[in-house]
Amino acid sequence: MNRQNCLAKILVSLLAAAACLSAHAGERPGKGGPLNPSAIYHNYCSVCHGDRGDGNSRAKNSLVPPPRDFTRAGELSRDTMLTIVTHGKPGTAMTAWKTQLDSNEIVAVVDYIRSTFMQISLDPKLQRGRTVFAQNCMVCHGDHGQGAPSSLGLIPPRDFTTPQARTELTRERMLNSVTNGRPNTAMAGFAGRLPASDIEAAVDYIRAALMLPATSRISGTSANGRGGQLTSTDGMRQGFQNGLTGDPGKGAKTFMANCSTCHGVKGDGKGPRAYFINPKPRDFTDRSFRFAFNRPAIYTAVHDGRLGAEMPAWSKVLNDQEIADVSEYVFRRFAQPGNSGRK
Repeated sequence: MNRQNCLAKILVSLLAAAACLSAHAGERPGKGGPLNPSAIYHNYCSVCHGDRGDGNSRAKNSLVPPPRDFTRAGELSRDTMLTIVTHGKPGTAMTAWKTQLDSNEIVAVVDYIRSTFMQISLDPKLQRGRTVFAQNCMVCHGDHGQGAPSSLGLIPPRDFTTPQARTELTRERMLNSVTNGRPNTAMAGFAGRLPASDIEAAVDYIRAALMLPATSRISGTSANGRGGQLTSTDGMRQGFQNGLTGDPGKGAKTFMANCSTCHGVKGDGKGPRAYFINPKPRDFTDRSFRFAFNRPAIYTAVHDGRLGAEMPAWSKVLNDQEIADVSEYVFRRFAQPGNSGRK
């Protein structure tokens, strides 16, 4: 690699690391209330380490070395992790978080990582389950459990990453499905092919590694899994939560100061930071947004952030009225231009 290419690669890595830091500056998920380790992880760590803790994030290809895959980090002791999170790790993009998080928050997020993601690397049974899944299940359910299109007109393979899957699929139901199969689907029974111990290991691996942790009050994902999207245009007349009324004039100032760097002054998702973000910031001018997001949905997305994106939970920075103001601006300016109607 020549000197120019080397310098370019270093620059990209530094810019990606800066994006990770600036996206969440000022957010304190545990401040002023009970600690919420999942919110701390989402707001500070997932942008690099991924929603599943496997390092498969939008920053993965820009950082050298890449972010740690916690699902394969069984060699990391708790004390080592506390030291790294507190003081950072030289030679990597892992910065010291002691200026952003207090000691209780650092302990909470480390323990969350170990109990949520590292249990795979610390439990031989789950490691066996990962192997069984890769050899028997991945071809239909995908490498991350996201499912794949079905052929022959059958019901598609289950997407284990959806909120519905976590709600509907008990361990007992999953064991029965893997053992005996499911009628009218491509899911065959594995009782004659795998020992019961392997079936249990695969199911436990799916539940631990592929079924995402609950994201209520973090991501804006609603119980129906549609992220607050509407089922009827009548919803466009709904008001904000808790009887709030937004001031679009004040909201415009908040938008320009905080949101336009990613979403762009025109709301087209082409702000100056958008180049470094993947997936790209929401394009408010897109037809699908204008027909899917009403005031409550926009408010929820701003308030709680969005899992799998660099959209932080602004409730850690703005109060409820300020969120209503900026949401009203987005609604009137982009979602429904000229529509200020309410029920």
